[in-house]
Amino acid sequence: MKERQVRNSTFTIERILPASKERSFAAWANADSKRRWFACHDDWKTVEFSLDFQVGGKETNLVVTPSGSRHVFDGTYYDIIPNERIVYAFGMYVDNIRISVSLVTVLFESTIEGRTKMVFTEQIVLLQKPTVDGFSTEEEANGRVEGTNAGFDRLVKELS
Repeated sequence: MKERQVRNSTFTIERILPASKERSFAAWANADSKRRWFACHDDWKTVEFSLDFQVGGKETNLVVTPSGSRHVFDGTYYDIIPNERIVYAFGMYVDNIRISVSLVTVLFESTIEGRTKMVFTEQIVLLQKPTVDGFSTEEEANGRVEGTNAGFDRLVKELS
């Protein structure tokens, strides 16, 4: 039996959102809004979603891919300053296998013309099995950035 690989990765995404800090922050805090923009793929179906947006609150999201694979986001909020900052941690599972644990910081800053600069930083511990069984930590890290950007494309549309 091969040991599981562990890899750390950090990425930051900055976006200018077409709304005030208050509206931009609310898109994260409101369950209906977040459910609409949070998905990272158009063809993934959300099966379960819950959001308790408060310090100590939980967020869960279960999606199913077209091939039937189950992806679960299981998060906890640790720091919330309305319209300024969100800090949360989450585990990501694929078919009941925990593939990563992350710490996320989201910052909101007003810009000109009523827009908001959002700075999202994710620190990931990738826990995947060795590549011989189909998992690659490099692919997962790259996929996380792509999926997060896709979600933020939906966030921009949600706020437009």
